[in-house]
Amino acid sequence: MQWLDRFGINRFVLMQSARTTVAAVVSLLLAQLFKLPESYWAPISAVVIILSTINPRTVGWQRFAGTALGAVIAAAIASYFRPTWIVYGIGIFVSGFVSALVRVAAAYRFTAITLTIVLLSAHERSPWIVALHRFIEVSIGIAVALLLAEIWPLPSS
Repeated sequence: MQWLDRFGINRFVLMQSARTTVAAVVSLLLAQLFKLPESYWAPISAVVIILSTINPRTVGWQRFAGTALGAVIAAAIASYFRPTWIVYGIGIFVSGFVSALVRVAAAYRFTAITLTIVLLSAHERSPWIVALHRFIEVSIGIAVALLLAEIWPLPSS
């Protein structure tokens, strides 16, 4: 495999690619097993966590907390208002304020992302069901990525 080194492909790259593939596929299969409507969010979350440049536990916690908070805020807003640009803008602002208030300011980006998806996506179900699905889909990806990062550490790059 020394010939691969010439192309920048070393043991680290191969292991990282394999670990990311396993995290993404297992997350997708679990989300599909639970018949979640937008199962692709599970592998997206797994990839975000497993390929993070910061500690997977840190980014995993931020994504988990931010997703939960964003889902609740978006569902509450969508229960009472149509998602116009002004309602959306207020939701993003409130997300930042609430994230800081409940001491998860580092999770604000994930709160805002989840709020955006839940509030602006066209759904036929109750906003609370959509929010719950999003939270479960993302949580599956986080859990798989954290478990894999723990049991399958990468070699030094």
